[in-house]
Amino acid sequence: MSERFASFREFYPFYLGEHRNRTCRRLHFVGTSFSIGFIVLALKSMQPWWLLASLVSGYAFAWVGHFFFEKNRPATFKHPLYSFIGDWVMYKDILIGRIPF
Repeated sequence: MSERFASFREFYPFYLGEHRNRTCRRLHFVGTSFSIGFIVLALKSMQPWWLLASLVSGYAFAWVGHFFFEKNRPATFKHPLYSFIGDWVMYKDILIGRIPF
């Protein structure tokens, strides 16, 4: 049965539990870093195709981490919005050292 979450605050501990594997977290971080770079390229070049590259890189790295290292299904499949937000919050938490890289 699919879990229901009343808020992102309630969802985030679940999200972190789905990212216990360090390699999976690192792949998320790398994919999100590439996404940021592609967003910057899209803005500088005024070429919207870079936004597609941003989405593809972000999800591709994350899904490799889940399927091959974490060995679970990405939360995106059941909780797409909270999962998208969770990736950015986890990225910030890794940057500030709250979560080990």
